[in-house]
Amino acid sequence: MRRALARARGGKTLSVEEVTALLAARGEALEDLLSIAAASRDRGHGRTVTYSRKVFIPLSMLCRDHCHYCTFAKPPARVVEPFLTPEEVVTIAEAGRRRQCKEALFTLGDKPEERYPAAREWLEARGFSSTLEYLRAVAIRVIEETGLLPHLNPGVMSWEDMARLKHVSASMGLMLESSSERLTRKGGVHFGSPDKAPAIRLRTIEDAGRLSIPFTTGILVGIGETLRERAESLLAIRGLHRLYRHVQEVIIQNFRAKPGTAMRDSPEPQQEEFLAAVATARVVFGPSMNVQAPPNLSDDGYPRLLDAGINDWGGVSPVTPDHVNPEAPWPPLQDLERRTAERGLRLRERLTIYPEYALRPDPWLAGKMQEPVRLLAAEDGLAVQGRSPEPIPWQDPEVLWKPRTTALTFAKGNGALREDAVDVYGDFDAISVTRAWDVRPSIAPRRLEGQIRGALSKASAARPLSDEDALALFQAEGEALEALCGVADDLRRQAVGDEVTYVVNRNINFTNVCYTGCRFCAFAQREIDTESYTLSLEEVADRASEAWEYGATEVCIQGGLHPSLPGDFYFKILDAIRGRTPGMHIHAFSPMEVLNGASRLGISFREFLVEARHRGLGSIPGTAAEILDDEVRWVLTKGKLPADTWEEIVTTAHSLGLRSSSTIMYGHVDAPPHWVAHIRRLARIQEETGGFTEFVPLPFVYRNSPIYLAGKARAGATLEENRRMHAVARILLDGRIPNVQVSWVKMGMEYCKAILRGGANDFGGTLMEETISRMAGAEWGIRKEPEDFEEVIREIGRVPAERTTLYGRVSRRQRSAASPPVAR
Repeated sequence: MRRALARARGGKTLSVEEVTALLAARGEALEDLLSIAAASRDRGHGRTVTYSRKVFIPLSMLCRDHCHYCTFAKPPARVVEPFLTPEEVVTIAEAGRRRQCKEALFTLGDKPEERYPAAREWLEARGFSSTLEYLRAVAIRVIEETGLLPHLNPGVMSWEDMARLKHVSASMGLMLESSSERLTRKGGVHFGSPDKAPAIRLRTIEDAGRLSIPFTTGILVGIGETLRERAESLLAIRGLHRLYRHVQEVIIQNFRAKPGTAMRDSPEPQQEEFLAAVATARVVFGPSMNVQAPPNLSDDGYPRLLDAGINDWGGVSPVTPDHVNPEAPWPPLQDLERRTAERGLRLRERLTIYPEYALRPDPWLAGKMQEPVRLLAAEDGLAVQGRSPEPIPWQDPEVLWKPRTTALTFAKGNGALREDAVDVYGDFDAISVTRAWDVRPSIAPRRLEGQIRGALSKASAARPLSDEDALALFQAEGEALEALCGVADDLRRQAVGDEVTYVVNRNINFTNVCYTGCRFCAFAQREIDTESYTLSLEEVADRASEAWEYGATEVCIQGGLHPSLPGDFYFKILDAIRGRTPGMHIHAFSPMEVLNGASRLGISFREFLVEARHRGLGSIPGTAAEILDDEVRWVLTKGKLPADTWEEIVTTAHSLGLRSSSTIMYGHVDAPPHWVAHIRRLARIQEETGGFTEFVPLPFVYRNSPIYLAGKARAGATLEENRRMHAVARILLDGRIPNVQVSWVKMGMEYCKAILRGGANDFGGTLMEETISRMAGAEWGIRKEPEDFEEVIREIGRVPAERTTLYGRVSRRQRSAASPPVAR
């Protein structure tokens, strides 16, 4: 104990044994610990203690778990309805707004629809497939109609869940409670509660860090854990916070025995035990962490918690009860302020997001949430005093080409569904239908014709085009379209001559198991699906060897984000290919796969790419770009990496000498302004890094795509749009990215001939096999021979040329002299 106290006083890092010793402090040792903790708090936070003025919104009291101490969760027979309606939610929030509350705390049971048919049926009747989809929709309603900031506590969430919910919340939370696996076994407090498995909860906390979500977590003291298990729980949280710096507060909450629960007769932690836990948490997490303990669970002696080093009282509501602990009302705010002042401390109101995150909104706040937070934050990041939130229009003013949606929303009064004009940001998965392609600028034909002529004149003279010029070109039709393609083809000839290049390569999609949730993708399968597959390392190497023997110079390696494959599996793939075909160029791993591998290994993108390059990676595909606009991305996918993260990974690769392709996937829920902004972004990156080898427009293949089958995306791009895309790209990227590629897999050879006459100069690869487009419904085959390309290229009067991945030229004589495959 003396050693642990001495090290704590000196600010030294403590071992689990030393933390355990501090948790056992009583008597004089406890007083020493309290003084150390209070001094640490004062170093980090001065004499300020905070609280959040909130309303508690119990969205659903149904839960699939059965915790032995909980009275919040109830079976369907004991609730009036499975969920609060949107009107009820807004009514609670509005009552809080009138009392100057700024936080809307959403608390609900874990995934009740997976246990109770009543919950599932309630959601389905209103157009929602899950509780979290509904939570997202009502969070938007609260922001729109009251301006309160949602803090979401819906239980265990996946990376994809949190990626979506981040855009409608200022913060999220999940109590770890305990990292003890023992408590989940028979006889333990968490037996029968699948969501209380420590590994699952720790993964949610970690995923929140990966997504840069300001996160609340903590432990529950006195539920049967040993002192060492309590110490291990604190250290587990600290370990994740050190990796991601995202834990904005740690709650130390004491167990209270409740009538009607399995633990009704269990002893509650005594005051000294709980104070030791609070003070130890302060010592473990250091001066800067926000340490919270709820005042309503410590009866009248709650000011003693200040002596233990807390700097926050948590959420306190002047409107709603604590639905988790309804027997323990919060102290009146004036009493809380008075009793805090008696300890020489000043009480200040904060937001649900703490100042250190509110004042640095990037990357902690999604773009849509930055303005709602800014409106309620004072200069120091705490809450503006004496101000009620105001409703915030969630839908931007309509502008030309702005994607618009129609969604099913609640009719007032009877809960029926009706179609209504909804915000652009809406819950696309279950309730909205994007109609961006129906929006057209209202420009007089004669004026548009003049704009197109002017834009083409600028392009011909190598003068820069404005965004308005580019948007005008995306409307070119008839003779204007032919003129556009002619100008683009002239620029192509000046840039790369009359050669049309191709690469002899093989695609190897090593697994189709993926849970990312991209709604445009028909390739991904669950692990239990009959069509799922995962190639062994030997099978990957076999395919690379076959490609080499055929004459390929490149293998393109991509796959789903298989949840069971470790992060170093990517490196093992490189080792397997390099070991079998040392002369093969390996073009592998999209930015999403780089993120996945780096996240799983706990290393940076740079470290991952450095190691991959060392193992033989030659370049990376610039896929996973789709549209580099996060509003569109979150409609298309539940969990794809944000546009900024895509850019960060690509530019990191370029800085390491790993070049990449660049892509766009278009023709789904997007519109020309997105296309222009996307291409402009690629041009800017190219100016900064010079790392892109080519630009590859990828028309959306719709036939088997879930988002199309659900009626929420259009049937891909037209031939005219494909011609415009390639031609405008050639113009906007002129002098930057020299090569524009056509996708014969997605458009067919005849379409490609037309596009090659309008600015494109590359046919891509022979592929040998192609799974992703084929699964989505592409009908143009999975393999081409070099002779197929050369015949088509000569038909349009151009010169065929085989290239390498990096656009060098291939001599068959040089190729045959290269390193042969290694015999097994």
